[in-house]
Amino acid sequence: MKKFNIRKVLDGLKEVSSSTPSVQVGPQENHLIQETLQSDHFQLCKTVRHGFPYQPSSMAFDPVQKILAIGTQSGALRLFGRPGVECYCQHESGAAVIQLQFLINEGALVSALADDSVHLWNLRQKRPAILHSLKFSKERITFCHLPFQSKWLYIGTERGNIHLVNVESFMLSGYVIMWNKAIELSTKAHPGPVVHISDNPMDEGKLIIGFESGIVVMWDLKSKKADSRYTYDEAIHSVAWHHEGKQFICSHSDGTLTIWNIRGQGKPIQTITPHGKQPKDGKKPEPCKPILKVEYKTTRIGEPFMILSGGLSYDTVGRRPCLTVMHGKSTAVLEMDYPIVDFLTLCETPYANDFQEPYAVVVLLEKDLVVIDLAQNGYPIFENPYPLTIHESPVTCCEYFADCPVDLIPALYSVGSRQKRQGYSKKEWPISGGNWGQGTQSYPEIIITGHADGTVKFWDASAMMLQVLYKLKTAKVFDRNRSKEDKGSTETSDEDPFAIQIMAWCPESRMLCVAGVSANIIIYRFSKLEVTTEVVQLLEVRMQYELNDIESPDGGEPALPTPGASPQTSGPPSHPSTSSNNSDGGNMPCLKVRSTPLKQSAGYQVDLVVQLVWVSGEPPQQITSLALNSSYGLVVFGNSNGLAVVDYVQKTVVLNLGTVELYGSNDPYQRQPRSPRKTRQPSGGLCDINEGSATSEDRCKSPTSVLMSNSNLQQFYNGGGRGAKMSRKLSLPTELKPDLVFLSVCPPRGANPLDHRDNSFSRSRSSSVTSIDKEAREAISSFHFSDTFARKGDSTLTPCLYVGTTLGTVLALALTLPPAGEQRQLQPVILSPTGMLVRLKGSIMRMALLDSTGSMLPPAFEPWFEPNVTADGEEREKVRKRRPVSVSPSTSQDLNESQYAVVCSEKQAKVISLPSQTCIYKHSITEASFILRADVVQMSQGVSLACFCANGHIMTLSVPGLRPLMDVNYLPLTDMRIARTFCFTNLGQAMYLCSPTEVQRITYSQDTCENLQEMLGELFTPVETPEAPNRGFFKGLFGGGAQSLDREELFGEISSGKANRSLAQHIPGPGGLEGMKGAASGVVGDLARARIALDERGQKLGELDERTAAMMTSADCFSKHAHEMMLKCKDKKWYQL
Repeated sequence: MKKFNIRKVLDGLKEVSSSTPSVQVGPQENHLIQETLQSDHFQLCKTVRHGFPYQPSSMAFDPVQKILAIGTQSGALRLFGRPGVECYCQHESGAAVIQLQFLINEGALVSALADDSVHLWNLRQKRPAILHSLKFSKERITFCHLPFQSKWLYIGTERGNIHLVNVESFMLSGYVIMWNKAIELSTKAHPGPVVHISDNPMDEGKLIIGFESGIVVMWDLKSKKADSRYTYDEAIHSVAWHHEGKQFICSHSDGTLTIWNIRGQGKPIQTITPHGKQPKDGKKPEPCKPILKVEYKTTRIGEPFMILSGGLSYDTVGRRPCLTVMHGKSTAVLEMDYPIVDFLTLCETPYANDFQEPYAVVVLLEKDLVVIDLAQNGYPIFENPYPLTIHESPVTCCEYFADCPVDLIPALYSVGSRQKRQGYSKKEWPISGGNWGQGTQSYPEIIITGHADGTVKFWDASAMMLQVLYKLKTAKVFDRNRSKEDKGSTETSDEDPFAIQIMAWCPESRMLCVAGVSANIIIYRFSKLEVTTEVVQLLEVRMQYELNDIESPDGGEPALPTPGASPQTSGPPSHPSTSSNNSDGGNMPCLKVRSTPLKQSAGYQVDLVVQLVWVSGEPPQQITSLALNSSYGLVVFGNSNGLAVVDYVQKTVVLNLGTVELYGSNDPYQRQPRSPRKTRQPSGGLCDINEGSATSEDRCKSPTSVLMSNSNLQQFYNGGGRGAKMSRKLSLPTELKPDLVFLSVCPPRGANPLDHRDNSFSRSRSSSVTSIDKEAREAISSFHFSDTFARKGDSTLTPCLYVGTTLGTVLALALTLPPAGEQRQLQPVILSPTGMLVRLKGSIMRMALLDSTGSMLPPAFEPWFEPNVTADGEEREKVRKRRPVSVSPSTSQDLNESQYAVVCSEKQAKVISLPSQTCIYKHSITEASFILRADVVQMSQGVSLACFCANGHIMTLSVPGLRPLMDVNYLPLTDMRIARTFCFTNLGQAMYLCSPTEVQRITYSQDTCENLQEMLGELFTPVETPEAPNRGFFKGLFGGGAQSLDREELFGEISSGKANRSLAQHIPGPGGLEGMKGAASGVVGDLARARIALDERGQKLGELDERTAAMMTSADCFSKHAHEMMLKCKDKKWYQL
């Protein structure tokens, strides 16, 4: 009898409950929306990776295909062609790439890794794949060399030996150069690892081998012995040939260069110390730092180039890394911003035995890629067209927008093109290989990155490319010069006081709002005209949790502290002021806004600065949630003390409420009732209300911050402030108070606290719960502006603000907006809390609205207009009056035309029918983990809810039905950077920062995945190999010129035998079959196909051999029997037979 297992049943029930949405349909409503999205509309795959390769370790260049390859310490491979042609590959082992070698003009690349493996990559397909791998087990790989147009790869090892690998079959040759045969027998010490291998440009049969100890050996491949040996008493780092093959140059660890004649074995013919001080008495110059690499390049006309990295004298303390270019008698020292990893000289010819004619140097730095023009005086650099400056300052936040207005990218490009630096080389970018993709994806995409130094960058991300459009420096708004007094008053020092924390952007109106870590908000307008702002408009806001000093309603002298007083907000300054008139002496912002005129170029220009100030000696809390609506002219933000709504049209604060004051009769916690408050009519554009007293129990102590610590986003406190204050009080009328629900603030999206993830309903309703302890944990996590039904049972649409909290509460605030035009400038905006909409488990991540057909309702917006036009003021006013402000409350709407609010928390999602406010769909997204990012996105087939979970899962749900459509275990949360920068956007696109320097873009759209091959660029393009240099009549007559070598005869199995099988293991690559299809006409593909054909032929020949052997055996038996018969019958007569 089968044993009954109750655990399996419970697990099954749990699985069903977590994957199936529970549907709740209201009694009088029929929610039958035909959902068009299905599971087969979704597929997850990586698309492209942009940015600078993180922690680069090696580099190679194909001079014919003009493709650059960069390897990294994590085993990544980045390939660059012409601007817009990029490719990313990854070695499975993740070991560092120590060396790269192109099979020049063959569409193949060899990579050597720190785990002693060698791989052959096929570049003839859009996504390169490994054809073969070879894993060494007994020796460590230190250096590789692949001669041009050769199929034999030299591999030098730590033991000093050199092995040969056939790049077609990736099999080892039996030919081995042993270290003990290369050095002199009298040498007692081991020469060290092989640091260099290269063949003589004029004689392929002669191989030069550089050992670390300082020994260089000229090896004769045919005779298998050393021809010459060159010994120097300093360690060798690199070796380079003169193209005539008569001289070579070595770089050493003491900062010297030695030039050797191949026929003179004793001493070098010349010793140079490029950066050493030459003593007058003829003594040896002082040692310098090691010259890590040298290259020796010749020209037909003029002196040769010697290019080297390192070699600076030890007394140059603090000097930046340098690249030295020695050309004739001139020496140019080019300083770099970061340490040099590697450099390559780009030459006109791929042949080592011809004049090299160098034209550029590619310098790979730790955090940058620089290309220097050698043909122009002063060696200017090329303007880099790749998006390698993402990490110029560390990225702190990202936003991704697909399907933007078509005029947006040209507008940003036009203002961004004026920001370009001058002095670049006038020549075209030399890395120009490959072809662009032929994709049909044409909608505009924009990525915005916020950085630690306060810059905001706009990127054109259309068509799988990335190009910087415009760069905004927000730090210009502030005074950077801090006095000693200010520095002394700061409790915390921070390197990044201007770091961007959150961004809100309206693509249609081009309004931009950024929040910084120093509790500041800057609102920008976009203008095509340059302007000088005499005084930067400033609002200083006091947001505080505890008792507050209040002032008399008429703005006179400060009154005594009264319990229940609202947090104070200072109005806009009527004139610049550098002193604070507040009696507590602590009313100052963290950063000081500049008081001098600000010249603002075309682009984004400051419209208003909002700063939170210190209150009663307490620094302001960081701003943790932010939203902007251009149609309403409002910006809302919150922190752990409360929320504030700013009218940037009138430059006023229209609402500023502490967290405690948002409680009313619907308070989920047990509280003492408040005394009623008297109302007062608004005046001066602010809701100016005098308040009565309240019990002291109504106030809370300062909350415990639940913000996650982040090295890039630490708080910065700086004394000082400016702006005259208006003595105004902000609160709400008494009749609105009972409808208020508790609010607070959460960390920014993607950086929610990880230690309070199991927020649940049990936290709020129990009478035994201490409300003061619990309320400190509730914080505002999201905002959403919309035109919707503000209250239950409403029949008209009203402009609203939805507020989500970390305890899963969503509440609504109805907005009363003045009419457009002059009235909008004069009459105040009024906010009326209308109560709680819904509660979910976990922090609210995202809110959105759908119409009665299930289509997404985007927030109302104002079309962009030029803000700096003065002569055309009437026309501008007409444009402003035409703006689509939210539907007027007097406009009636049929009750059947309902709306649906989609609310997603970090645990679950709900769909609420409006105006009945009934939950019609509910889905538990995750139990064990939590959601880091959620977005309601528009797909080409419909609307979807996309979620990224901390356990690495990316999920999509149908809307409004909340049916699971896709669930892929993509990547675990290994870094808070991913959580902070992950973004979903429309049409199935998403992105995140996979390293401090790189952006990874992914798609969850089946259509994009299917068309990805067409959209990706091609690295390999058929190009004719340049002709070999002409030997000349006399060289041909007298046997001069380059000597060729039949390497196949020398290294093949027939002459050299088989290699030791235990030395290395051959591993067929996963891209073998795909590579066969991709390598259509190249030598690598032809050779691979020929090898497979030979294998098949060999197999058939083997079978034939076996059959022949069987026939021979049978013939032998027959012969033996015949011979025995002959002997038996030999002496018999014919009649005896």
